Amino acid sequence: MPEADVRLDRVTKRFGSFTAVDDLSLEIPEGEFFSLLGPSGCGKTTTLRMIGGFEEVTSGAIYLGDQNVTDLPPFKRATNTVFQNYALFPHLSVFENIAFGLRRRKTALGEIRRQVAFMLELVELPGYEERRPNQLSGGQQQRVALARALVNNPRVLLLDEPLGALDLKLRKQMQVELKRIQSEIGITFIFVTHDQEEAMTMSDRIAVMRAGRIEQLGAPEELYERPTTEFVAGFLGVSNLLDGEVTERDGDMVSIRLTNGVLVQAPAAATNGAAKVRVGIRPEKLRVVPRGAEVTAGATETNVLEGTVLDASYIGVSTQYLVKTAEGHTLTVYAQNLTTSGASEVLSDGQDVRLSWNPQHTFVIDDAGRSDPEAPMEEARTR
Repeated sequence: MPEADVRLDRVTKRFGSFTAVDDLSLEIPEGEFFSLLGPSGCGKTTTLRMIGGFEEVTSGAIYLGDQNVTDLPPFKRATNTVFQNYALFPHLSVFENIAFGLRRRKTALGEIRRQVAFMLELVELPGYEERRPNQLSGGQQQRVALARALVNNPRVLLLDEPLGALDLKLRKQMQVELKRIQSEIGITFIFVTHDQEEAMTMSDRIAVMRAGRIEQLGAPEELYERPTTEFVAGFLGVSNLLDGEVTERDGDMVSIRLTNGVLVQAPAAATNGAAKVRVGIRPEKLRVVPRGAEVTAGATETNVLEGTVLDASYIGVSTQYLVKTAEGHTLTVYAQNLTTSGASEVLSDGQDVRLSWNPQHTFVIDDAGRSDPEAPMEEARTR
């Protein structure tokens, strides 16, 4: 594994009697696109600000490579920050905004021109040198802010919800651009966001934070397919959760009896030895057909539930169903629209249906992983 560019060793931050970040340890290897993801008030921005030196650490230590930077001011750390509000100098041209840090370091004029030109090519804004920030769109201003931060060749680039002020279409475009730029230059990005899709689109790894702690850390696919707590399962997309108890272990699979008596199967590794569990299925993993429909020849149905359609919503690429089971659970199902007839294929409200899914698509949460009552939100400054 590459050397850690950033290491947090039992870092805590308190504001008076309130603990914003609680005994947080974390390693981020060189060249990784790493995201801190969580709801408002989880401590993600406070963590980023401590790495950048904008907030003092109450206890613990922060390292950039082998250097302990815990007590160093921001300008003495090998980091730069891109903020949500861009923080460009309105009276300076695009060229001078990007060149600002180089001029402070008394870089030769020829080298300034070369580096600024390279950065404008990198962010795809060549020819914009003489424009002022108020002559640029929001996306263009964000690119200039990114170029200004990168031109100083920081060891780590910190991004504090930098796409939050952009509209949805532009935000999606910038997600792709940010990942491209990070891949091209190869430096470590630490990205703070509350947007799950944004984090999953760009990140090599994600730390999902809650109440000042890391709830789960891993690659996007791992967090989505195998969440370990109810909070992560619910925060990263929609999850259907059903209570059950492990009754039998047979090789790579376990049998779980749900509270309604139905027996389902799941990968044994997913249970981690727990007895009382919550069975989880993502909506797109469920197959929904009218009750009584024939099973495809040669197929064996497992993990089957029956219910009634409460609501069917045609949303273009898929149809969302809310299905109520006989035991009163309401499950969400996404059925992809593969036919040209579209809405005519939608099952009707009140129709009896059968739900089934592949046991390998089941994730399991230890009953101890249930969410606690919602923790109080932090003040805005600790987000």
